[in-house]
Amino acid sequence: MRNLLLLFFSVGFFFSANAQSDYELVEQTLNYYMEGGSNRDFNTLKKAFHETATMKYITDVGYKEVNALEFFSKMKTGDRVNRKNRIAEITISGHAANARLELEYPDFTFVDFMNLLKIDGEWKIVNKIFYKRVD
Repeated sequence: MRNLLLLFFSVGFFFSANAQSDYELVEQTLNYYMEGGSNRDFNTLKKAFHETATMKYITDVGYKEVNALEFFSKMKTGDRVNRKNRIAEITISGHAANARLELEYPDFTFVDFMNLLKIDGEWKIVNKIFYKRVD
């Protein structure tokens, strides 16, 4: 009986020590987005988004709403983008999370607000809004 209890304790400890926290998993999803964008790698970037994710933003002509993956699928390939990526904040409550990212270019910074849901055990961006701040 003692050996059986020790086995259960050991297995439970192993899985809890190796399981990533929701915070780490959200961070991983956000890194797929940032690194995919920085490297102009759509295959990495699309790991971050749910297939129906929306992107909403304001342009000179007004409000725009698009499917995020359709928008990013038109991304030009080429050299790595000259920017610094930073996760400024992550908030998680149950299966919902939001995050604020700062993508700093030489002349401006995109401030991205991401809403994420844990869908079938995976954190996915379901909505992105952003602001282009001129530095």
